[in-house]
Amino acid sequence: MTTIPMPAPISAPRPAARPLADLMPILSTLRRHKIAAGLIVLEVALSCAIVTNALHLIQTRVQALNTDSGLVESELAVLNLRASKPQPPERTAGIVAEDLARVRALPGVKSATVVNQIVYGNNSNNSGVSLEPDNKGIRVVAAQYAADEQMLPTFGLKLLEGRNFTADEILDNFQAFSVAEPKIGQIIINRVMADKLFPGRSAVGKTIYIFGSSPSTVVGVVDTLTHTQLHRARGGDGGGGAMILPLRGGGAYVIRTEPGRLDALIKAATTVLEDGGRGRVVTQGQPLASMRASFYAQDRAMAWLMGGVCVALLLVTAMGIVGLASFWVQQRTRMIGTRRALGATEGQILRYFQLENLLLTTTGIVIGLGGAWGLSQLLMQSYELPRLPWIYLPAGALALWILGQLAVWVPARRAARLSAVAALRA
Repeated sequence: MTTIPMPAPISAPRPAARPLADLMPILSTLRRHKIAAGLIVLEVALSCAIVTNALHLIQTRVQALNTDSGLVESELAVLNLRASKPQPPERTAGIVAEDLARVRALPGVKSATVVNQIVYGNNSNNSGVSLEPDNKGIRVVAAQYAADEQMLPTFGLKLLEGRNFTADEILDNFQAFSVAEPKIGQIIINRVMADKLFPGRSAVGKTIYIFGSSPSTVVGVVDTLTHTQLHRARGGDGGGGAMILPLRGGGAYVIRTEPGRLDALIKAATTVLEDGGRGRVVTQGQPLASMRASFYAQDRAMAWLMGGVCVALLLVTAMGIVGLASFWVQQRTRMIGTRRALGATEGQILRYFQLENLLLTTTGIVIGLGGAWGLSQLLMQSYELPRLPWIYLPAGALALWILGQLAVWVPARRAARLSAVAALRA
């Protein structure tokens, strides 16, 4: 008996992967769920606008925390005195000279000085400087430091050109300012101020005017010397300019010690200053590093707060996407079963939900980028914050796109694995 072979069954061609073919059904579905879709878009937009600016704020705070003061902070301590009865101002310079001689004699003290203001302190002395008498012509506002010839070695400042003050150039602060127009013969300025007043030229030997028509000669230029409030050194009132006047008078005692001996020498210097027989008390004696930590405490707290806000917003956005996608998977179980029965693959079902999420996320990101830029302008005008760098916009968009795809992956994967029989039964 001859067996006639049966022809092989003709299988239906598998539909090609066409993500764009799902676009119209997705749009039709979203139109039927306008409120839910709108909430996700709004959530993404708010996250984009707020997180982008929050990350910028964090970056500015971190940049502030890493600002270089130009001082050897790990070796410096600051001591402030308070007398039981005020001393005659004409005697202040002599008393300070005696105090410094005793403090410098302590074993382990490299150098010591008295300065009218110190970085991370609460005081702020500034003066206008010009190239012509009586504040005419180019005028620069600079932080005004006043100390003796030991300020540079005590602070650890680096001379770029010129020289330090000599001992015979140091003036009595009270006597210098007892006249209407103080005469300060020599001055040291920082690099920022030198570049502003004498761009492309050496500043050493040049004449500047601080107090009326009395000239001062620049004898040295130091590398980094910031304003006491470092935020000014980044473009505020201080503008980054700073100068040192050769004056001895009242102020904070600053000592530089050998490494590892800071705490012990703070106690020793406190004893020396309080035992001067003048009824004085050291009201503050602490390392400069501790002053820095206190000065930046608010910036550090703000950075952590902004970081927490970013994490919270991103988590809420991700949970919203997961919740909505899971809800829609349950609502579309029969649709998924029908598509699987008609030959749709797991990959096509997965891409359907990913494309749907991509449309919602992209719409929210576009709105959010506009909101981010507008919020940045508001922060600039209200709080004098720097402009939002453009790089944060594509970076924020990319982060939210990735977040959206990761958030929708679990419910979309669950939908793709539904069998046609199980889906249709449900």
